[in-house]
Amino acid sequence: MTDLKKRSLLKAAALAAAVAGIAACSKSEPPAPAPAPAPAPTAAASAPAPAAEKLKIAFAYVGPVGDGGWTYAHDNGRKAVEKEFGDKVQTSFVENVPESADAERVIREMASGGNKLIFGTTFGYMEPMGKVAQDFKDVKFEHATGYKTADNLRTYDSRTYEGAYMAGVIAGAMTKTNTLGVVGSVPIPEVVRNINAFTLGAQSVNPKVKTRVVWVGKWFDPPNETAAATSLINGGADVLMQNTDSSAVLQTAEKMGKRAFGWDSDMTSYGPKAHLGSAVINWGPYYVKAVRDVLENKWSTGQTWWGVKEGAIDFVSVAADVPDSAKQQLEKVKAGLKDGSYQIWKGPLADNTGKEVLAKDAVADDKFLGGVNFYVKGVEGKVPGGDKK
Repeated sequence: MTDLKKRSLLKAAALAAAVAGIAACSKSEPPAPAPAPAPAPTAAASAPAPAAEKLKIAFAYVGPVGDGGWTYAHDNGRKAVEKEFGDKVQTSFVENVPESADAERVIREMASGGNKLIFGTTFGYMEPMGKVAQDFKDVKFEHATGYKTADNLRTYDSRTYEGAYMAGVIAGAMTKTNTLGVVGSVPIPEVVRNINAFTLGAQSVNPKVKTRVVWVGKWFDPPNETAAATSLINGGADVLMQNTDSSAVLQTAEKMGKRAFGWDSDMTSYGPKAHLGSAVINWGPYYVKAVRDVLENKWSTGQTWWGVKEGAIDFVSVAADVPDSAKQQLEKVKAGLKDGSYQIWKGPLADNTGKEVLAKDAVADDKFLGGVNFYVKGVEGKVPGGDKK
């Protein structure tokens, strides 16, 4: 057999084998289909947005929250913020912070601790807050009763003299000795203004009254407040008011059978027999506004001074034995302060030396009120340091 013939036979055999293989495959299970292409990835479900970071807010208090007066009223304002904003805010406070270098330390720690809004609630924090504000430009600072501001420091105050004037209306009607007494804290314009307003309110219904003042040199000092009230009563005063932060004056009047007022908050329960009414401050509206300003990025520096008109000042819980005529006059004054038609500081007005401080029909502006360093006619003595400019 030739080589050519052999090669032809081999090719034919190979071809036959290939055909047989194809036939065998056609009788077996069909080949597995090619894997389907992987589906296009779908977008992952959006992760829940992280909870908004709470605004941390701190309050520095000059007294204890249980003083029943000034600090108690501020703490009620803090609680109003929590109620209004819920889990959007986180508040804290430090009480009994002295008006000294220690105030700067406390306020600095508040700023270092992540608080973005800090309230300092007494006049003596003005300089410390100013220093700390310079070092924490991303923090907003609010100072009560002061007058210095900065880009990140603003001031707020309540027209407490309006409450003092309304108390005076009641005092003038209720005194039997025509001698009123005031326990003063620190002789700054705020307090002197309140003593004068109390006297002017009393004189509006009883021109014969005179007012005596005893200073204790502190905002919260119950033992010395008690001693001062006792001294005033022993000196002939039968109706007392205080510009201090505790209920000691009212409690002393209760024990000694005289009459007195609550200050900053409703103090009826501290001396129900002595209590003639309470001049109260509601800090809640301002604190809510300030926090909302920060949350809505609308905060800016400035000065705010609110009174009866804005709901920051009121006179409440008038005693049942106050004559109807005095109650009616009180309501007239309150309504006039609310709509702006009643002017407490209107001339002619003289100090207790006879010097005219407001001409006839002149109405004091806030600049005048901010610099009051004299007693009006009817207040005995001199303002400590009042002759200094």
